[in-house]
Amino acid sequence: MFYVYIIKSFKKQDEFYTWSSENLKQRLEEHNTWKSTHTNKYKPWKLVFYSAFESKKIALDFEKYLKSASWIAFRNKRLICKV
Repeated sequence: MFYVYIIKSFKKQDEFYTWSSENLKQRLEEHNTWKSTHTNKYKPWKLVFYSAFESKKIALDFEKYLKSASWIAFRNKRLICKV
């Protein structure tokens, strides 16, 4: 299985990170330790969304969509609770 996921920073509430992995549990652990240089700055992280795919190509295509401006605008307007 291939997973596409979105994590959200506890430290900076408007900071999200989208990526894909074959091992979601291990990858989330890496984000919350010093093993991921791109996400160290805003750890700890919590998983807010994931989707599983049998095909790596479909997973990567979906990851690309989740990083698009149209998806980010939708996410920020409809999915993020602003308190």
